[in-house]
Amino acid sequence: MKAIEPSLIKDNFIEIIGKEWMLVSAGDKTKFNTMTASWGGVGFLWNKPVVFVFIRPERYTREFIDAKGAFTLSFLGEAHKDVHKICGSKSGREIDKVAATGLTPYFTEQGNPCFEEARLTLECKTLYVTKMDPAHFVDSTLCEKWYGEKGGLHNVYVAEILNAWEK
Repeated sequence: MKAIEPSLIKDNFIEIIGKEWMLVSAGDKTKFNTMTASWGGVGFLWNKPVVFVFIRPERYTREFIDAKGAFTLSFLGEAHKDVHKICGSKSGREIDKVAATGLTPYFTEQGNPCFEEARLTLECKTLYVTKMDPAHFVDSTLCEKWYGEKGGLHNVYVAEILNAWEK
C-alpha cells in the first residue's frame, strides 16, 4: 500500500460508498471486527478531512470503535461483493470473518486493522459521536421507512482521516 494525502484521493465517495460499499474495522491485533457499511460520507469539518459513518448500536464492530476511538474504512472494489455479503450479514460474535472471507488483515502503525486486498483505506480517529433521535427527523417518513417499529437508530460517528493508502 502506498501512503497518500487524503486531499489527493480522486474517488467519488457518493459512488463508492453507495455502490462499492466499505468495510468498517476496529480493534487491534489481539481482537478486532469488521462490518459492511453503505451509509456514510467524506468531507471537511473543523479544519480537518473527515468521514462520517452510521452504525447501529447492536453491531459488534461498534464496541471496538467505542473502546479504541479509532477505525478504518477499507474499499475493496466491486469484485468483492461476496466479502461484503458475509461481513454485512454475519456477526463477528459468531463467526471468524477473516476465515470466512479469506481477507488478509494488515495492521497500521497505530495498530488499527485493515486489509491487504483493499484498493483504498482510510484510517480514522473518532471526533464526535451522537445517537440519531426520531424527534430530529425533519422528514419523518425517513425514520418510518428505515427504522419503523424496530428502533435501533444508528450512532453517527464523525472521525478525522489520519492516514490514507491506495494500491
